[in-house]
Amino acid sequence: ADDNASGTSGVMEIAQAFHNARQRGFGPRRSVLCMLVTGEEKGLLGSQYYTEHPILPLENTVANINIDMIGRMDLLHDSPDYTYVIGSDRLSTELHEINEEVNKKYTRLELDYTYNAEDDPNQFYYRSDHYNFAKNGIPAIFYFSGTHEDYHKPTDTADKIMFEKAANIARLAYHTAWELANRDKRIEVDVVD
Repeated sequence: ADDNASGTSGVMEIAQAFHNARQRGFGPRRSVLCMLVTGEEKGLLGSQYYTEHPILPLENTVANINIDMIGRMDLLHDSPDYTYVIGSDRLSTELHEINEEVNKKYTRLELDYTYNAEDDPNQFYYRSDHYNFAKNGIPAIFYFSGTHEDYHKPTDTADKIMFEKAANIARLAYHTAWELANRDKRIEVDVVD
């Protein structure tokens, strides 16, 4: 349920929000592609396939926003009002700043960058679907709530999902996407290793 029906539901809600905005005459200035991929645990296969066979040219892709496991809490937090943010500053300082700004304006979540550290032993930056975009030079941001006792187990069931938590993180992803899609110019890749 959390891995990854929570993120999948978030993507569907974001797609609906963009559709509703367009129906009211307020659609984004840039195209937005909401996509679900599979095979992450088998080696990021779905996102690899897309980046090798994109619907829209990768050079036209401004950013990738990834939401995976956003419906639970880990043991490191006392409140559900947080999300881990991974990768936002790895390729673009603008992406990081946009995320910080829209969070302050709309969601006011605690943005935890623990897993974004280069030396983090979990290496989550390299283990989720945004990475196939990042390794192609596309700025990426990954929202994640951390692991829990049901991670990769059949006990990861819907009754344990914190729906408002997942909705808040999806709102943050939506507002970040909205800002990216409506800026006068695309964000720049300004961080190099």
